[in-house]
Amino acid sequence: MKNFALTGVAGYIAPRHLQAIKDTGNRLVAATDPHDSVGILDKYFPGSSFFTEYERFDRHLEKLRRANSTEKTDFITICSPNYLHDAHIRLALRLDADAICEKPLVLNPWNLDVLQELEKEFNRRIFTILQLRVHPALIELKKKFSEPGNKKYKVCLTYITSRGIWYNYSWKGAPEKSGGVATNIGIHFFDLLIWLFGNVEENYVHLSQNEKMSGFLGLKDAEVTWFLSIDSNDLPKEAVDKGRTTFRSITVDDEEVEFTEGFTDLHTRVYEQTLLGNGFGIDDARPSIEAVFTIRNSAIKSGDEPIHPLLHNKILK
Repeated sequence: MKNFALTGVAGYIAPRHLQAIKDTGNRLVAATDPHDSVGILDKYFPGSSFFTEYERFDRHLEKLRRANSTEKTDFITICSPNYLHDAHIRLALRLDADAICEKPLVLNPWNLDVLQELEKEFNRRIFTILQLRVHPALIELKKKFSEPGNKKYKVCLTYITSRGIWYNYSWKGAPEKSGGVATNIGIHFFDLLIWLFGNVEENYVHLSQNEKMSGFLGLKDAEVTWFLSIDSNDLPKEAVDKGRTTFRSITVDDEEVEFTEGFTDLHTRVYEQTLLGNGFGIDDARPSIEAVFTIRNSAIKSGDEPIHPLLHNKILK
């Protein structure tokens, strides 16, 4: 049994990590979050220590390490806001623990270089959660697209997930903290596409606003047009009519990629691989982090570049 500590336990994604820690037969010994709405701990680890002050959390874990306690942490899971990931990863290494960090691992590619140096210095590992890579349907697609040939696929990605007024008042609405729309809601899709179709060769942005972005990715084996939005006005009528607040579509050569099912235990599967030493590390995360960094810092490229036909009229408004 391994001991885990967790940062950002009051956040949206934390329950998936709590479930994964429990499902893999491990325990949570401490958690922290500046917000104290953490009743979710009662469902998973009611005996876990909890701190609203990060400094006290740090001190507690250091005390356990120095005392060689049976509760000394083996892993620190990081579910805190994106801009804090780097600092919390470094805390894990200093405490002689491995880190398991939600996406994005960091916001800026050069932070990855430092973290790789620290992995060697502390002889610890840094893992991230790239759960779409363990989705059974997508693993089969990976096999199909990896078959020998010189084919260039035409890929269209549309992801619209409605967010309310609160979004822009939280850290998620501040690009310097979240990385903006492409990073905050798009990072796992960009990782998926790069994993399926190869490294980025071209990267253009056609539309860049606080609530939506679109662009073009030229990958080794695919030409990708993409559109990301948190604006409910961008939802297609078919989604609105069904009362849905999220719309997701990936087409390859005009055929829809179906992977709506099978999401319930993906974090647990990633944890299982990580605990066996086969998790996703810095090198796995790097290509998508570099891609979204470029997107975030790119000037808009105008012209006749293709835009997802489903949303063509909306984007041109």
